[in-house]
Amino acid sequence: MPAFICKTCGCQYGPSDAPPAGCKICDDDRQYVPEGGPVWTTLDEMREAGYKNVVREVEPGLHGIGTQPWFAIGQRPLLVQTPDGNVLFDGNSYLDDDTIARVRELGGIAAISASHPHFYGCIIEWSHAFDNAPVYLPRADEQWITRPDPAARLYEGAVELVPGVTLVQTGGHFEGSAVVHWAAGAEGRGVLLTGDSIAVAQDRSFVTFMRSFPNYTPLPESLVRGIVAAVRPYEFDRIYGGWWQSVVRSNAKVSVERSAERYIAWTKDPPPAP
Repeated sequence: MPAFICKTCGCQYGPSDAPPAGCKICDDDRQYVPEGGPVWTTLDEMREAGYKNVVREVEPGLHGIGTQPWFAIGQRPLLVQTPDGNVLFDGNSYLDDDTIARVRELGGIAAISASHPHFYGCIIEWSHAFDNAPVYLPRADEQWITRPDPAARLYEGAVELVPGVTLVQTGGHFEGSAVVHWAAGAEGRGVLLTGDSIAVAQDRSFVTFMRSFPNYTPLPESLVRGIVAAVRPYEFDRIYGGWWQSVVRSNAKVSVERSAERYIAWTKDPPPAP
């Protein structure tokens, strides 16, 4: 039986004879259902349509994996290489033999996780391709898992996936939204992989925080402060968000702090002086 993939959010569901009646990810008010209703595909259909993944080094020890042409939300997962095993953070919706072979050349995958349910993609497919690598998903977001599987391991708070690579639950966008701290990244100054739990703004010196990006729904002050507090114990100079261009190259920890204060200031009445 095929495992159907929602063409709007890119999340893969468990094998079934027919597509699901709806996509619970898109039905939620953080996402959206297309005007004509949900549309589905499968990995086989995507392969026949000519999709491929591009694996590209973004800094030593870190590779992005982007799908071409653009599919669904279009996020770019990241593979962190370490001597103790590699970590895949965030999923995309496409996987093929060429991608598997390339990732094996880079050392395979020891652990998988994601920033939030919109970026789960086909992470269970990735797990099965790499010896059922454990997939760490937050207990707080268990209801959003679209493809339950024995590889899934529920966690709370923070967990070290491999030495030097820590998954940190920040909350905010989803209750279980998370980032990954890679201590050895940025030449030892530390890197934060954020998906859009902490979203890199168009002005790369700032980040932002939202309940819904497509529906422009903000977060309250308490949740923004909670996100900042969750990452404050970790040292990081660089942030990689969910897309190739979403990078804060330096002073990233300062950027998170000042971005949060700017965001909170503009939620108050009266607003700050121009």
